[in-house]
Amino acid sequence: MKTFSPLFVLAALGVLSAAASSVARAQTADWKCELCPYPKGISGTVEAGLGAVSKDSAGFGDMTGLRDKGAFVLLGGTATARGADGAYADARASDLGLDTRSLWARAGLEGLFALQLGYDSLPRHFADGAQTPFSGNGSAVLALPAGFAQGNTAAMPLASTLKPLAVGFDAKRFDLAGTWLGSERLKLRVSLRHDTRDGTRPVNLSFASTSAQAVAPVDQSTDVLEVAASYHAAKWQASLAYQLSQFRNAKSSLTWDNPFNAGARRGQLALAPDNDLHQIIGSAGYQFSPSVRASADFAAGRLTQNQAFLATSVDAALAAAAGALPTPSLDGRVDTFNGSVRLTAAPIDGLRLNASLARDVRDNRTAVRSYPSVVTDTFVDLARVSNTPFSQWQDRFKMGADYHGPGTLRVSGGFELDRRERNYTEAVSTRETTTWARAALQPIDMLALSLKLAHADRDHSTYGTAVWFGAAENPLLRKFNLAARQRNRASLRADLTLSEPVSVGVTLDHAKDGYKGSAIGLSEARSSALGIDAAVAIGERTRLHGFAQIENIQSLQNGSQAFAAPDWAGRSKDRFSTLGVGIQHTVIADKLDVGLDLSTARSRSQLQVQTALEEPDFPRASTAQDRVKLSASYQIKDQLWLDAGLLHERYEAQDWRLDGVLPATLPTLLSLGQQAPQYRVNVLRLGLRYKY
Repeated sequence: MKTFSPLFVLAALGVLSAAASSVARAQTADWKCELCPYPKGISGTVEAGLGAVSKDSAGFGDMTGLRDKGAFVLLGGTATARGADGAYADARASDLGLDTRSLWARAGLEGLFALQLGYDSLPRHFADGAQTPFSGNGSAVLALPAGFAQGNTAAMPLASTLKPLAVGFDAKRFDLAGTWLGSERLKLRVSLRHDTRDGTRPVNLSFASTSAQAVAPVDQSTDVLEVAASYHAAKWQASLAYQLSQFRNAKSSLTWDNPFNAGARRGQLALAPDNDLHQIIGSAGYQFSPSVRASADFAAGRLTQNQAFLATSVDAALAAAAGALPTPSLDGRVDTFNGSVRLTAAPIDGLRLNASLARDVRDNRTAVRSYPSVVTDTFVDLARVSNTPFSQWQDRFKMGADYHGPGTLRVSGGFELDRRERNYTEAVSTRETTTWARAALQPIDMLALSLKLAHADRDHSTYGTAVWFGAAENPLLRKFNLAARQRNRASLRADLTLSEPVSVGVTLDHAKDGYKGSAIGLSEARSSALGIDAAVAIGERTRLHGFAQIENIQSLQNGSQAFAAPDWAGRSKDRFSTLGVGIQHTVIADKLDVGLDLSTARSRSQLQVQTALEEPDFPRASTAQDRVKLSASYQIKDQLWLDAGLLHERYEAQDWRLDGVLPATLPTLLSLGQQAPQYRVNVLRLGLRYKY
């Protein structure tokens, strides 16, 4: 388990001591607030009760805290305290009986200082039905029973060695912050965030042409410290901050036994390395006149990574044959810069102009070195490999105008220029220009319309062929992020108010990308979506709402098996649809409220690969989710309510990459055997809510 780092402890003590010294200096006895709207004293709510889950499900429990079948405790509430001298305190707690529990508290003196604490927890669950013969799951070493290794999965003693495996981790966040108002214009702030992740995640382990699915340990922490100061005057404002981020991984590598044992008995894989970020962040703004304002911001940082390298192989003979590493660690360094300036002006009534210029830099200063290569702890590759320090420079210019015309007409438009330069890429630079326009109009009282159109055109410098990756590329290949592209988008929105209690909205979106210069690679992509939402009020006691949306996404990619002209094409088609309706009804005025929400969602993915042999399509992948949610709230007394809820969720997925692939299905793949999620779960909640 990861403990608090020295950075976290020292910073926390600093925040607390600063807040304490502020209390000692505060002289608030004579402060008075004759017209303060805030109530004095203590108030809040307390929620307590029980709930129950009908079935175990990792899919349903992912990020909900409701993975396990059985009862759970409902506990939470809020608290607010206000004193006559300006002292205040607020607290909030939710889901204290679940793994998604959250706590937050803030206290201070109005106009002088504030101290804030926070805690959040989020569980992740990745698989239902996973099995593995490995022992030591969650540690840095995965071991197999004696005599397990065989040439294929059919010969492995899986029946006697497979055991259930839970795959997932718990993410937790601790926040501490202190704010001090040094004067009416000056504010100082110190904040600290400590994130931890403990558990496991899926990983693929390979030896030459064989592979095994397993879990890698997750025992990581991230500490972020920020010290900031801001000052504001009548016409200008400025802020400056220093940020330090430290990532630490208690498990630097994963070592495992080879279940196939084809020449290598053990393998080793490096996990995420420790790294640091130091960053200075600043901003400033100046109001030249009531109609003209300028602002700017920047962030300059340095990322470093100097984790010690692993040995080239866990096999001593292979490591000796490969030779020594040129350096004991990467000594990696990347300098970053993000800066922008903006100007807004309103020269006449109804017209607003804006312009901005931004520059983003990622400058990789890591030294290039030549390293020996051992392929999957099996053999030494005579060709050495070198690290590639990718860098990118991006400049963006935007200008636009917004005009309120006569009546309800409102028009706006703009121009954007995006220029990027990269090293170690086939095209050194790309340039994209975008023009857009939007118009909104309310021709009649009951109807509002808006239309937005955009066109973007990207070109590139001379397109070459990469030689720094070791494998040759087809000279006809164009990578989608570098290739010349034309993009067109259109969006239409209509809002119709049929009567005061009835409103309907319709949205239509369409986008198309064309890559006419890409003989090999992505050649076309398009998407379209239709959405409808409606709200109806039936009297003062009943409210109805509903929504529906359909989205289609398609893409076409050309390839070449012969390393020449295109000889095959791949097309993907994805379709998503959602539908929901709900009703809120007051059965007894000021006494009993009930609600019902129904929703359904479907997705479908189809992949086609066409060659001269006319192969059949890949199997269709799909998901289906249906939810029914009932809720009721009954006021027992003036300050006491009985709350009840029932949730039913059904989820079914079909995924040809998982379905039917058990640990021994493929001779050279020892899989976890996890299947696409399938569950039907009911959740019942019953609790009391007291307001004091």
